[in-house]
Amino acid sequence: MRIGVLALQGDFEAHSKILAGLGAEARPVRTAADLEGIDGLVIPGGESTTIALGVEREGLAEPLRGLVESGTPVLGTCAGMIMLDRDHLGLLDVSVRRNAFGRQLQSFESDLELRGLGANGVVRAIFIRAPWVEDTGEGVEVLADVEGHPVAVREGNVLAVAFHPELAGEERLHAWLLEAAGASRNGDEPR
Repeated sequence: MRIGVLALQGDFEAHSKILAGLGAEARPVRTAADLEGIDGLVIPGGESTTIALGVEREGLAEPLRGLVESGTPVLGTCAGMIMLDRDHLGLLDVSVRRNAFGRQLQSFESDLELRGLGANGVVRAIFIRAPWVEDTGEGVEVLADVEGHPVAVREGNVLAVAFHPELAGEERLHAWLLEAAGASRNGDEPR
């Protein structure tokens, strides 16, 4: 299984280590050519404006849209959630508020009950200048919230979370990505 990790900015190396630990080949994605032959994609956290500028500079917006629209599963974390929203790549029918929980000093950790991924249970979530979802479209499933604000959502082959699972050593979201990539390879829908 070959999983691309958008490597324009952010902690893409931590995601790559988790994927390798789960038996996948993690491929850094910096150009459209790097998307060839991948089975899934991680869009990591970082600074969404910097990531958006890198996507524009490298001409990645249309290739990323094509990849997701073809059914390739995607995991977006923190700024990755922002990049997937209506105002950026438009691949997830949500509106996201940047820095919704506050600035760096308001960063926090929480145990979240994550629903609907086959990995039900409590996950340790690290929120750093984290967004939340302000509005969801009809086909978007809310998987977790903090104080009534959605922080984990899924729509088809796209899973987005407002936190950093890679910093907590949380592997279940990456395992979902690998499972969804395997299902996509076989022509099945992700669970």
